[in-house]
Amino acid sequence: MAVETTLGSADVARRSEITQLLLSWGEGEKDALERLMPLVEWELRKIAQRQFAAERRSHTLQPTALVNEVYLRLVDCRRVNWQNRAHFFGAAAKIMRRLLVDHARAVATHKRGGGILTVPLTQAHGLGYERDLDLLALEMALQELQRVDPRQAEVVELRFFAGLSVEETASVLDVSSTSIKRDWRTAKLFLLRELGPGSRLPR
Repeated sequence: MAVETTLGSADVARRSEITQLLLSWGEGEKDALERLMPLVEWELRKIAQRQFAAERRSHTLQPTALVNEVYLRLVDCRRVNWQNRAHFFGAAAKIMRRLLVDHARAVATHKRGGGILTVPLTQAHGLGYERDLDLLALEMALQELQRVDPRQAEVVELRFFAGLSVEETASVLDVSSTSIKRDWRTAKLFLLRELGPGSRLPR
């Protein structure tokens, strides 16, 4: 979901409408979310598909179901101070991650390692892992990163899971793009160290 250098008038109008609906929803307008979802569903599906890129065929949870569950969770949100569309998609991606981790834990409990959900880190903006990764291992590494440096963990969530660009991530976290690039490099090193052998850093 990289920032485009040029946007057509229709895209600009759509983004403006999304932002306005987010503001209205955050102010308590009840029907704003229902009007918002058709405008953001396509991008939510892209985020879901990114997280399901290495899903095993036997897995019962599907991207469509994940998007639907995100909607149900969002319905319960009240008076959120949405900053912009990137902020919204970042929050949605976090909800998806939480759902996927919970699902993976449930599968692990019942199948003793069979059906563990994996994600291909090589498809996630050059994190640089050579093999599919157990989502639960990534979750543990992220929790440790959260303990060490909360902002770097936030950058990983927005860049890796939501697919936000450096510029969009900087906007959400209200820091410079240079800081995001630095945090992203450092966070990758940390995660690759935590996740163990079989990894390589991107060039």
